[in-house]
Amino acid sequence: MSGPADPREPGPADPLERHAALWRGAEGPSRWVIWHAGDGEDIVFDRELNVPADIEDAELAEVVRRMRRAGVPESDDYPGRPC
Repeated sequence: MSGPADPREPGPADPLERHAALWRGAEGPSRWVIWHAGDGEDIVFDRELNVPADIEDAELAEVVRRMRRAGVPESDDYPGRPC
């Protein structure tokens, strides 16, 4: 019998599968970061495109939870480049 499933892996009917790259990144510097933008607001930020990731409000808490579980970096400072 195999061990427990990897919690970063979605179930067969996981509606968040389209966001899986946010918590299953490549080795090296993370493209995405959880940015604590203030007033308790967490934003998933894409450092490659230098913009917030497009995540539905209803899905944001679960996406951030999965990203934290996977060890995605978090920052209180603006994570992007100057515009």
